[in-house]
Parts: sequence; structure tokens; C-alpha cells
Amino acid sequence: MLHEEVVGRIRAILLDGDIPPGARIPERELCERLEISRTPLREALKVLAAEGLVQLLPHRGSRAAKLTDKDMRDLFEVCQGLEALAGELACERISDAEIDAIAAAHADMVQHYRERDLIQYYRGNRTIHEAIVTAAGNPVLAGLYASVTARIRRARYVTPMTPQRWALAVKEHEAILNALQRRDGVGLAHILRAHLRHKREEVLQAGFAETEGSDVTLRIA
Repeated sequence: MLHEEVVGRIRAILLDGDIPPGARIPERELCERLEISRTPLREALKVLAAEGLVQLLPHRGSRAAKLTDKDMRDLFEVCQGLEALAGELACERISDAEIDAIAAAHADMVQHYRERDLIQYYRGNRTIHEAIVTAAGNPVLAGLYASVTARIRRARYVTPMTPQRWALAVKEHEAILNALQRRDGVGLAHILRAHLRHKREEVLQAGFAETEGSDVTLRIA
């Protein structure tokens, strides 16, 4: 198995939550699952450690990284900026067909909201945000966005919401679609920034990140 493939498969395992944040990396099980030896596995873990997805523990293996409150705030700040820029560019470049596709995804998402199907709601939600980034037509932006959002994807798209917060999120998405249809780049950028600020606070309140300086090693040993 090629090095890049090993890295990609382990990255997907981490991002999908198969190994929860803070948990030890089960090296033997991963070697068996991927049919590789320890050497390529550990080389892949070094790459993922550089990406912030794995924490290497001297003489004690490694674990899936768990973000601190500061990490989460920093990542969401960058994500806000990237989505705001994507919104501005998308309003300049998006096609009518792309807007129609996003509108259809929005309608489906709203239906899932009415049915209180949070999992399907989040899938539609993610589709909309990623479609706006794609419509920006900037591969560099898309690459940066994929890298940053990957680290907060699980927290962003599984966090439970109160009825009030969920209703607000739907209203924000209605405003996102409206601004996109009017090709109002400045307005869309403003809405996206506020939308992601609200999501950041929601994620922090849900306890997906650790308080800075807490001793997680003792808790996962």
C-alpha cells in the first residue's frame, strides 16, 4: 500500500470518529486492518501528527488528538474567513444551475429539520457549505478549506442543538440562500461569519474541546 494511501485511510478513520478524540491509536489492530507493517503505520502517524490529528506520546505510542478550546476557536476563526471569502467569490462566479442545486439541497435540509432528523439535516447542511466553496472556483481556497474544516468536521456536524438554536440555524441558512440568489457577496460573507460564530459557541458549550492545560493523559490511560 502506498504511503499516501495509508495516510489517507488513517486520516479518514480519525475524521469519521472510528477512533474518538483522546483515545489511544490501536497500532496492532490498524496494521491488521490495513494489511501493513508497523513501519509504514508509524510513518503515516508522523504525517498526521504534523496535521494536528494525532498526538505522538514518547515511548507510549500515540493517540487521536483532542482539540482544546483555543484550538477550536482558532480553527473556527480561520473557517469563518475562508467561508466568507468563498461566499464573496461564489456570488461573482456561481452559475444558475449551481444556485438551483443549492436551493434544492436547502429544501431537503429544511424537510429533515421538520422531521427532526438531525443526522440527515447535517448531511444536507454540509453539502450546502461545501457547494458554496466549490462555486467560488478557487482551488487554493478549496484546499485550505478542506484542510481546516476536516479538523472540526466531526464536532461541527454532530453537535446536538436545542430547538431554539436549531430554528435559528435554519433561518440563517434561509438568509444564506437568499443572499446567494441575489448574488450579494458582502451580505453573504457577513451571514456566513455570524453563522459560524454561533456554531463555534455551540460546539464549545457541548464540550467537544478540552479546557487549555487539562491533563488528558490521565483521563485516557
